[in-house]
Amino acid sequence: MSELKRSGEVVSMMDRLSQNQFPACALVEAYWHSQKPKNSLPKRSSIDPRGIEDALNYAFILESIGTGVARIRIAGMHLNELTGMEVRGMPISTLIAPPSRDAFGRVLVGLLNGPAVMDLILTAEGQTDTEHQARMLLLPLVDEKGHVNRVLGCLETKGLTRSKPQRFDILEAKKTNIDVLKVVPSTEHRPQLEPATGFKDAATPFVSPTDTETVKRPSYLRVIKSDD
Repeated sequence: MSELKRSGEVVSMMDRLSQNQFPACALVEAYWHSQKPKNSLPKRSSIDPRGIEDALNYAFILESIGTGVARIRIAGMHLNELTGMEVRGMPISTLIAPPSRDAFGRVLVGLLNGPAVMDLILTAEGQTDTEHQARMLLLPLVDEKGHVNRVLGCLETKGLTRSKPQRFDILEAKKTNIDVLKVVPSTEHRPQLEPATGFKDAATPFVSPTDTETVKRPSYLRVIKSDD
């Protein structure tokens, strides 16, 4: 499921699907890089929705509330449409099918403790073909004290025809470590709600893993680690 063969070599599904099929994720990732200081991470307060206007429907902000657990602080309308309800305040794992939730928890740990960028290829729960897939991009943010406890994300889907609520299995996860001089992992600090700046959390929603030897992953999950 997570690999294809081309000219006698193994081709990552991540490489095949992420090139041009998920433009909103590409826009959010480019914006995050534009806000990232050298040797550090973007601040939560520096994220301006005007910078990702064409991707707002698919974008979201997460708050870490425990090891491997994060809740949705802000969400674009696409996430509400996938679940058939308002997702703000809900765990992001609500969008993940139960068999993949342990793996997703490890994704969040790796994201915040690395810190690292996590890029996931998902498939609609119960589907096995490439016509019902999605990409979830997770990008770490810091608060004013340097704590890594927020996440800028994007969830973009294609080919979905199932009825609500929609959940996803993880097909492939790519971890890209980030070189930073000094940040405080979220596990060292229980995040507090900072004053609303940048993306204002109190406003209306958008309109329009670290590797562990003893942890078992689902048979269909393939993790790619990159230090680029």
